[in-house]
Amino acid sequence: MKFFIATDHAGIAIKPDVIVMLQHMGHEVIDLGPFNDERVDYPDYAHALCLEVLKNSGTQGILICGSGIGMSLAANKHVGIRAALCHDAYTAEMARAHNDANVLCFGQRIVGLGVVESMLKAWCATSFEGGRHAERVEKLEL
Repeated sequence: MKFFIATDHAGIAIKPDVIVMLQHMGHEVIDLGPFNDERVDYPDYAHALCLEVLKNSGTQGILICGSGIGMSLAANKHVGIRAALCHDAYTAEMARAHNDANVLCFGQRIVGLGVVESMLKAWCATSFEGGRHAERVEKLEL
């Protein structure tokens, strides 16, 4: 699987670890920045990532900020993006299985590396169940 990843200044410290985890799982990762810890505005990076996910069929995204809230709000402004703010493996699994989420959001100040690794494994191992969930996901595009 191919992932795009972006953060703001409050999520940048954990980004290299997330990239390595995904690469060790056999995934390709494209880093969209930022590349230092100077203050930036999270919507700029969320929008850039969403445009790449929408442009590159079959790809997924990961957005990290301090809490994950800002990134998820900004990402969900894009039609076709279903960004899920997750805090553990269960929420990551359900986001994929029931909501066909294509962007994983989380907060560097909320979750540690062990939880991040379990979320990534659950996210990557889970497919959209479709069925009754597909009807609900379709309603998100209104």
